[in-house]
Amino acid sequence: MQHTIPFILFISLTQIGFAQGLKKTMLRLPDTGETLSYTSTFGEDHDYIINAPGFIMNGNGTVTDTVTGLMWQQLDGGEMSIESAIKYCDSLSLAGYTDWRLPSAHEAFSILNHQNTNPALDTKVFTKTSAEYWWSSDHQANDMNKIWVTNSGGGIGNHLKTETESAGGTKKIHTRAVRDVHPVTMVASHFTDNRDGSITDHLTGLLWQKIPNPDSLSWEEALLYAESLSLAGYSDWRLPNIKELQSINDESIINPSLNKSYFGVTASNKYWSSTTLPNQTSKAWYLNTQYGITTYDTKTIKHYLICVRGNSVLSSTKQAKNNVITVFPNPFQTGIVIESVDAVVNCELFNATGTLIYSGKNIQDQNLSELPSGLYFLKIQDPQPFIVKLVKQ
Repeated sequence: MQHTIPFILFISLTQIGFAQGLKKTMLRLPDTGETLSYTSTFGEDHDYIINAPGFIMNGNGTVTDTVTGLMWQQLDGGEMSIESAIKYCDSLSLAGYTDWRLPSAHEAFSILNHQNTNPALDTKVFTKTSAEYWWSSDHQANDMNKIWVTNSGGGIGNHLKTETESAGGTKKIHTRAVRDVHPVTMVASHFTDNRDGSITDHLTGLLWQKIPNPDSLSWEEALLYAESLSLAGYSDWRLPNIKELQSINDESIINPSLNKSYFGVTASNKYWSSTTLPNQTSKAWYLNTQYGITTYDTKTIKHYLICVRGNSVLSSTKQAKNNVITVFPNPFQTGIVIESVDAVVNCELFNATGTLIYSGKNIQDQNLSELPSGLYFLKIQDPQPFIVKLVKQ
């Protein structure tokens, strides 16, 4: 089933740093790039387009990320030790720039594309190499000998710096330099506790569930739970994609690697994301908060979840270029009305499990009173599809 929701976050994203005063290096958090659907249950990664990945190839060995605003080395610098990687980036002169540096763990994770694997990069943009991993500038909180590295399969983890070939190991850990295009500024605080069960993330603009669901669920169950959650006056909660989930990980702490001053957590757990592993579609990505590793598991296994919402991802009013579409009432009892500049609007109505209830141009003429109470999704073509979440009373 194909369904997409266009949405743009006009929020600044910062380089990670969870103490007071944070460096802001990324403008926005990119999507994972997952464009295929792997379930009829609504809420998977594919169902939400927020900040689709975008890159400009500058023709000089560099690539500009149009979402984060960072500039990247197009061809990585090759395999080397972490000490050499730091020196390499600091001394690199490329495309007339000399202010290159080794990326943070969150910056390095931001360019991964989770629709691809081996490498999990857009190889039309970034030149493919033999790299198995890429260095970041962050080390494990309690061990200077372990460095956070992204991997070609799409994950991020903490690895001994001796694992790379240049340090006597067997792995190919490469280096890709980054530089700031926009001025680096400071933001006062990462999170705000809203005292209503939600946490505002000032780095991404996302709103998070303060206390994770206490029960472990399968991946499909987690999707359903998140989509039906009503919290802090909002009903548009969802399961986060793996980049969103990794964005709240704090590499400066362990067991758990979430900030306990804000999130209601006391121990390490594994939290489902909405992102499927594309080459093993029976598995999905999760965040392990012992240290903050992202990896994957079979979807039938039960893990925990923490829900997220955007600013207005499923609003019942949508502003198009030359059109405004309003859907009401919400909640509805007997029928749905669509107000639009265009006289006829093509739409499809699905229930929470993805079953098609109606398809056509005259949903306002349909008597929906016999539908069971619960969550529904109205997909509207205008001309690009967008989806409105509705509640049947």
